[in-house]
Amino acid sequence: MALDYKYLSKEHLKGFDKYKYNSIDNSPLSMYVMHPFWNWVVQYVPMWVAPNLLTFVGLLLIFLLYGILAYLDWWFYCSNRKIPEYPVIPSGIWYVCAACLFTAHTLDGIDGKQARRTGSSTPLGELFDHGSDSVVAGLLPLALYSIFGKGMEDFGANSWIFYAIAWNIVGQFFISHWEKYLTGVLFLPWGYDFAQLAMALVYILTGFFGYEVWKGHTYFGLQFNYIFIVSVFAGSFLQALPQSILNIYRSYKDGTGKNRSFYDAAEPLIPIFLLFITSFAWGWFSPTDVMDKDTRTYCLTFCLILSNITCRLIISQMTDTRAPYFNHLLLVYMITALVCCCTNFGPWELYILYIIFAASCVIHFHYGVCVVRQLCTHFGIYAFSLKKPPKNHVK
Repeated sequence: MALDYKYLSKEHLKGFDKYKYNSIDNSPLSMYVMHPFWNWVVQYVPMWVAPNLLTFVGLLLIFLLYGILAYLDWWFYCSNRKIPEYPVIPSGIWYVCAACLFTAHTLDGIDGKQARRTGSSTPLGELFDHGSDSVVAGLLPLALYSIFGKGMEDFGANSWIFYAIAWNIVGQFFISHWEKYLTGVLFLPWGYDFAQLAMALVYILTGFFGYEVWKGHTYFGLQFNYIFIVSVFAGSFLQALPQSILNIYRSYKDGTGKNRSFYDAAEPLIPIFLLFITSFAWGWFSPTDVMDKDTRTYCLTFCLILSNITCRLIISQMTDTRAPYFNHLLLVYMITALVCCCTNFGPWELYILYIIFAASCVIHFHYGVCVVRQLCTHFGIYAFSLKKPPKNHVK
């Protein structure tokens, strides 16, 4: 498969040429703790290091974190004491996970600062950063599940709770960029830094005390797994989502946003709505209960497809072009789910899920690489180096 396919139109490229980054981060944790820390850290980064390289290393660290836990605990049973045949994850692994997460979060915080230090800020940097985050948003909740384990009988969670939490995280990430599509401003969520630091702390506590520390009740009689579940949804539905709606309302009221029509504003929600309905229906009506059989692959699949949809939305809001309401990868997923729900393939349904997951990985990887290469050619830059390419490499 060629990696020079042109996904971006001339209209997209013209939009990137005019793009100016605009964001607001008024979180107290960010302003008074994280940004001062990142300003201190970035001083020690060599001036020859490209910002995108920092972003990419952070992404690789998340892949490492996720890959280790997926290898050791693919089925989420290692923290379920009722199923002793699955070995416990070594305590040292949790410290590695904490280090990977904190380092990745730090790199994500300093890549933009490094771009400004080196005078190498381009729209590609923002797109690469947020595109990577769209993948990470689906991996982090799946990695955290291994702490509590699968199974309500041992203070864990069932596959539907895993499904709901994954959708909550990736859905909120999509909403934040839909918000920018309408307002022209990226309002960085207050809970983002807090959630990253909290997850790193949970990994450290799990390594020190063992996963058993979460298997029980608090002093107030509440189960830790319920506290985790409620916290995730409360953060989205009581803080992040209302704030996004308020920001959109203000932009229309004040005339400071894009002032898109109702149809144009709602159009980007069509693919995410179809994806949610399809993933829910397949899990609910599956003749073989495919989501429960392999919860990890099931959640990864729709998270990857949503990442692809989100990346296309990010490109649209950066280039001020109309967001696509149609996605070929989504169409394939919908047809696959429909066929599986209407036909009992028996054990083959799980293999069909694996095929659509593998296809999603390949297609999304191809899309990402081609877009990065196309923008590198357009701007006359390298993705991971501050050196300038030969003139014949430029548009």
